[in-house]
Amino acid sequence: MIFKTWVQRIHLWAGLILGIQVLLWMASGVVMSWFPIEDVRGETRAFISPPIELEAQTYASPGGIIAQSPGATSVELRRFLGRPVYVASAEGSAIAMFDASSGEKLTPLDEAAVRRIAKQDFVGEGEIARVRLLNHPPQEYRRETPVWRVEFDDKRNTRLYISPSSGEVRARRNDIWRLYDFFWMLHIMDYEEREDFNNPLVMTAAAAGLVFALSGLVIVVMRLMRGRYKHDVMLLAHLKPRKQGSQSNQAGLSEGDKTQNAK
Repeated sequence: MIFKTWVQRIHLWAGLILGIQVLLWMASGVVMSWFPIEDVRGETRAFISPPIELEAQTYASPGGIIAQSPGATSVELRRFLGRPVYVASAEGSAIAMFDASSGEKLTPLDEAAVRRIAKQDFVGEGEIARVRLLNHPPQEYRRETPVWRVEFDDKRNTRLYISPSSGEVRARRNDIWRLYDFFWMLHIMDYEEREDFNNPLVMTAAAAGLVFALSGLVIVVMRLMRGRYKHDVMLLAHLKPRKQGSQSNQAGLSEGDKTQNAK
């Protein structure tokens, strides 16, 4: 009897702990499935340039580029705003960009270059409203700093975050992304960085769900052993014929009434 009471209490409290989070999971799942991920990431308003073949010409020596980039672990030749450039990187992050023909250092980029990048990347309706170089960007941007933030005056309030070291658009944000990110935070239960899916809160909710399921299974087994469900099935089987008999009696009474009325 004591064991049964404890199992029922555990089942109840696990359900209470889990219930609110399950509601948040369902609500956030609905919201996140509502918006196409391309709209959330701003990809529907971004210019996707096809790969452009590099020209066979004389380029500056990569050795000179490495000499100007202390700590660089790689140098990549690519195109930037219509011209070939070298991008020196360290541990996967760009540290400097150079003109591939002359070897001239082009970074950090100034506001004029950033505006050109933003206008080329953004293909939606709206114009540049503000450009700022940020050392402490808002939480919607969680990558390396400093970073240029370019704000547009379109309906979605698009923001582009552009690296001053490589000219790459590091992130695209808009009002849809902000709404999506809020519900994503509720979904993964990471209320600070909003990136860690293996945080203690998720583990606790998962453990509560497991306890809830196991305790519910134990309760079902206990009821089966006591014949609880067998009694319910027999009760339903007993009620069904009585219902049919009641209908037959009512039909018989109706026929009798008709006979009396005929007489």
